[in-house]
Amino acid sequence: MLNKLSRLLLLSFWLTACAHTHETTLDNGLRVIVKQDHRSPVVVSQIWYKIGSQDEPQGSTGISHVLEHMMFKGTAKLGPNEFSRIIAENGGRENAFTSYDYTAYFQQLEKSRLPVSFELEADRMQNLTVADAEFRKEIKVVMEERRLRTEDQPEALVQEKFMTTVYEAHPYRHPIIGWMADLESMSSQELRDWYSRWYSPGNAILVVVGDVQPSEVFALAKKYFGPVPSRPFEPPQAVAEPRQQSERRLRVAIPAEVPYLMMGYHTPVLTSVGHGADAAEWEPYALSVLTGVLDGGQSARFERELVRDKKIASSIGTDYSSISRSPSMLLIEATPASGHAIAELEQAIRDQIERIKKEPVSTEELKRVKAQVVAENVYGRDSVFYQAMQIGRLAAVGLDWRMIDDFVGKLNAVTADQVQTVARKYLVDTNLTVAVLDPQPMGKGKRHMAPRMGGADVR
Repeated sequence: MLNKLSRLLLLSFWLTACAHTHETTLDNGLRVIVKQDHRSPVVVSQIWYKIGSQDEPQGSTGISHVLEHMMFKGTAKLGPNEFSRIIAENGGRENAFTSYDYTAYFQQLEKSRLPVSFELEADRMQNLTVADAEFRKEIKVVMEERRLRTEDQPEALVQEKFMTTVYEAHPYRHPIIGWMADLESMSSQELRDWYSRWYSPGNAILVVVGDVQPSEVFALAKKYFGPVPSRPFEPPQAVAEPRQQSERRLRVAIPAEVPYLMMGYHTPVLTSVGHGADAAEWEPYALSVLTGVLDGGQSARFERELVRDKKIASSIGTDYSSISRSPSMLLIEATPASGHAIAELEQAIRDQIERIKKEPVSTEELKRVKAQVVAENVYGRDSVFYQAMQIGRLAAVGLDWRMIDDFVGKLNAVTADQVQTVARKYLVDTNLTVAVLDPQPMGKGKRHMAPRMGGADVR
């Protein structure tokens, strides 16, 4: 438990977190957000494109992730992998990731090398080549990635089938990495068209955090990104998922070492509340606290009661994020302990959920969960990369990055009644989907590692 002084210091740090953050928009539409952090002479530069796998049409799943790979394979000025070589020669590190909601690229460098990053990113924002030979090689890399990370991983296969069951209409039902049939039929021209349609200044956000002066960063952005021509584009059309009316279940019988259980409930996020919506603005914060009550470290209910005390589960975890472009899920994944059945574990999880509905969370437990959630976020902000991620994620899904200032206050305002209310409203059988991995005998020498839940594919 945090002591009083620690809580005051954390609160003070959070409330001043955005005091040194500045924003401007270039004439071509590129948003530039800069946050000063002068503790060390480093800088993180991230470019976020507001395009992700949920925007892909039927038959072209995975194209955003494939394009992410191709962004390192050459421009009119640079050959394949030259981007990465130049960043490394300047003492930096770089990578990229694709999610359901956006695609982002980043570099971390000594502060004087920021112009190098800007020059390279501005180049590939407008001059990507997508050479046929490079595409043919890279699409094989992505297909092998799919085989290794999904098709050869029992838990990942269950998660993939779970998503196709829980979503009937929304494209969250498609995997970020894409369906193999779509990858096999994808062409380099499709990549060029996707790039031309979405990779423009008006659909991008540049986030810079580190030992910098905002005015100097804005000037550099204008110098390197300002000449990139703006291109008209239509924002992606949102798809509404029909309200789930009954419990859904699926069983996946494939070779695996142990059983595996996945349960999920549709939940609102910060982009889907208020303004006449069915969900109140405080609900995502209450859901975050509820998640912490169930799975917030060693003293949380799932770990304490199901893993250590009753020893029904060998592992159990929850996943909920309030930051996404479309309504999301509160997910629970678990593996039963030796000698216990999946059905027994599922019932134990249901009992824990029913307990929250019937008995308000105690004052002490509520304080502990809030302190832990706040501490994890604040201490995470010790990293310049994490600070940039927080700003970029909010901006990329259409939220105001200044919401960071309000987080502590809104989280601390959550009451036990509100936690109980969201549990009763959303953690109900008619809103539930359950997936079960029924392990079948495995071939000799084959061993599978369970991937954790997540929503991004990293190059």
